[in-house]
Amino acid sequence: MMSPTSLPTRRQWVQQIAGAVGLLAGMSAAVAAAPAEPIRLALIEGLSGPFGNAGEAVFRNLQFTVERVNARGGVKLPGGARPLALLRLDSKGNTEEALSLLRSAIDQGARFILQGNSSATAAALIDALNKHNEREPQRRVLFLNYSAVDPSLTNERCSFWHFRFDAHADMRLNALTDVMRADTRLKKAYLIGQDYSFGQQVVRRAREMIAAKRPDIEIVGEELHPMGRVKDFLPYATKIRASGAQAVVTGNWGNDLTLLVKAVRDLGLNVKFYTFYGNALGVPATLGDAGVGTVLAVSEWHFNVGDAGSDAMVGAFRRRFPNPQEDYLHARMQLMVEMAVAAMEKARSTEAVPVARALEGLSFQGAAVGVPHSGLMRAEDHQLIQPLYVSGMDRAGAGGPKWDVEGSGYGFRTVRRFDGPLTALPSRCTMTRP
Repeated sequence: MMSPTSLPTRRQWVQQIAGAVGLLAGMSAAVAAAPAEPIRLALIEGLSGPFGNAGEAVFRNLQFTVERVNARGGVKLPGGARPLALLRLDSKGNTEEALSLLRSAIDQGARFILQGNSSATAAALIDALNKHNEREPQRRVLFLNYSAVDPSLTNERCSFWHFRFDAHADMRLNALTDVMRADTRLKKAYLIGQDYSFGQQVVRRAREMIAAKRPDIEIVGEELHPMGRVKDFLPYATKIRASGAQAVVTGNWGNDLTLLVKAVRDLGLNVKFYTFYGNALGVPATLGDAGVGTVLAVSEWHFNVGDAGSDAMVGAFRRRFPNPQEDYLHARMQLMVEMAVAAMEKARSTEAVPVARALEGLSFQGAAVGVPHSGLMRAEDHQLIQPLYVSGMDRAGAGGPKWDVEGSGYGFRTVRRFDGPLTALPSRCTMTRP
């Protein structure tokens, strides 16, 4: 039993209580001061190798939009706002490496996977995530796709866990071939693409669409080449010259496009290029004046759309990345992150299932958050429906486009705009839902 003399005095009791209160207050302050747990977005992309320039360009786009979200306070959730964190995972352009990095990303706490620069890799990631999400429902993950455009990814291979924010190849081709249809002087076309799922799809469907819309156009050549391994496209350019083609239709991207265009230019051929990606990554600078009036590209947006929001975004991006060689900006990548944020806030969660359900059918106007672009995520197949522009290369300034590309002195002007509903194509998706 404690002796009377060992009992704390009233003064000591007060001091002990005050100390405890101070300790609790300090602990509360420490908790309040602790940074919020970030929401991890894992970019799995080829950041080195033959298409490393394209991967790094994507990273800058995503970094730009993540910084914008965080600057306005992050993602607003019931437990408080949380910042976004972008993880860089280099697949080196290899699908097996991408699958290994997927496991690493999940182990690092990422619940959103971002990829796009290969439809073959995207298909493998979809299959892997379907299995993972069934096997580990407590760690489900969503796949946000910014540029893998094989149509099957939102048709036969559609998945509840996959959302595509780019127009797929058939949607893009539909716009390009509508412009080709209007060119009455065009009589001969050459089709060339990379020998993998996307490139094969572009060549096959281009032939079909041209035949349906302009049966008088003769397809004078059809070629598939190894992806990322051709260092000299002169033999292909020589075939194009021999065919008498007036136009080349290609889904090539990265160095495969730049080197193809360079080889054709070196032969002095006067042909039009109908491209998916001819408005960036060195192509305008490679072509120079030879590209004026001859290179067309299809995209969801371009620098010279002409509205104040577009001008503001281009200006902000160039201040953030002033090196002209880093001048690669796409509205769809901005919209992708912003729509994911909107879905998290709508779902009041970062868990895969409620966020996916919030994304389904989500209509988004980006102007309010500084993105001059809008879209509707179609619920039936998770394909974003958005405007498309076919634009043509021209000299910038002095009556030409306001903004040039990559410091080249050449920009793109709108040839034709297609409103979102006009770009939509029927879906063949039969989706399994959790």
